[in-house]
Amino acid sequence: MKLNNLCPAPKSVKKRKILGRGCGSGHGFTSCRGSKGQNSRSGGGVRPGFEGGQMPLYRRVPKRGFTSIFKKNYSIVNIGRLNIFKDGDVVTQKELVNKGIIKKVRHGVKILAKGSLNKKLTIKANKFSQKAISEIESVGGKIEVV
Repeated sequence: MKLNNLCPAPKSVKKRKILGRGCGSGHGFTSCRGSKGQNSRSGGGVRPGFEGGQMPLYRRVPKRGFTSIFKKNYSIVNIGRLNIFKDGDVVTQKELVNKGIIKKVRHGVKILAKGSLNKKLTIKANKFSQKAISEIESVGGKIEVV
């Protein structure tokens, strides 16, 4: 085998369609865009959702509900994820971010009871579910509301 014999496997490389190179090529003159009109021109076409001047769907459908400006988005942590800490560790928001359990803290951290906790930890968070509190204290851990 020599370098001049190397080539890709059959049908693995698709040839690019060459446009606007004379009528004999089959893709000349209008370059496969049809004749005249908005779509034949450079930068032509309509925006997504445009329905030819008809009132578009996103404006026909009524608006519903609202977004509360007082809602607090807590970062959710299940106690099953806290088993990566060592026995007796203090778990804070900063530690949770460092270990990659949560990405960032917006309004605080809420601990929920999904999974099971095997380690005795001191957990500092903004909110706890009732079941999570009982699970943590049954193992011998402590909770602190920050």
